[in-house]
Amino acid sequence: MQLAVIGLGLMGGSAAIDLKKRGFAGRIIGVDTNKLHAETALHLGIVDEITFMEEAMGKSDLVILAVPADAAVKLIPKIMDLTGKQFVTDMCSTKELLCQVIKYHPKRKNFVASHPMAGTEFSGPWAAKSGLFDGNAVIFCDAEESDVRSLAVVRRMYEALNMRPVFMDSASHDRHTAYVSHISHIISFALALTVLDQEKNERHIFDMASGGFDSTVRLAKSSAEMWSPVFEQNAENVLSVLSTYIRKLEDFKKAIQEHDTEQISKLIKDSNKIKKIL
Repeated sequence: MQLAVIGLGLMGGSAAIDLKKRGFAGRIIGVDTNKLHAETALHLGIVDEITFMEEAMGKSDLVILAVPADAAVKLIPKIMDLTGKQFVTDMCSTKELLCQVIKYHPKRKNFVASHPMAGTEFSGPWAAKSGLFDGNAVIFCDAEESDVRSLAVVRRMYEALNMRPVFMDSASHDRHTAYVSHISHIISFALALTVLDQEKNERHIFDMASGGFDSTVRLAKSSAEMWSPVFEQNAENVLSVLSTYIRKLEDFKKAIQEHDTEQISKLIKDSNKIKKIL
């Protein structure tokens, strides 16, 4: 298997490492417009060679698009135009707009829309690591629009990454990820901004931050280049989730203002029901 990876950051780089190590791909061809990322990926052995997109696609059997959501929407029509017998998949956090953009493309069946539910707060090829995807879910969207051969190859790829498949339409995907992923990042960004606004002594933040704070604010270290386009493309769903979240914050605020310990306790106990799921 000759594999082309377009975008050599955390996701594309981590996939390249394990797909080569686990024998799925014999050769990894890397593409990245960021020269530092490209050179670093080559130096670290994440890819076997660096070249331009057109040449990489000409040499490959399978193409992974692992770039931010806004770049993916611009690139996917060009990639499909260049597609011959190659299969193409992506790793974007939003799906509906991407799928709409190429819905009527003559090579649409060569494309498999996928979202591996994995990642860290770090970015770039130096953040890539083996085992990033192990044990997590991968969401396949609008699978009926993909050829059975395309889907089979991409499913085998994710099996090599030890991921379990989940299927849904692209609109449902964006709605659900707004609740379980996108809102988590917004909460973390907002908490970091709140602490930085209220606590001017950076040493106090460092000294007093415990495991709870660290785990909650961890996502605030995430890349703006990745998450800004996600919030823009999934704005309707994200705004709906934010409205609900703000109402819950207001419930806590009101109960605390009124020293209503019974209501505070009820809110906490209601939230504890998440234990049955997670």
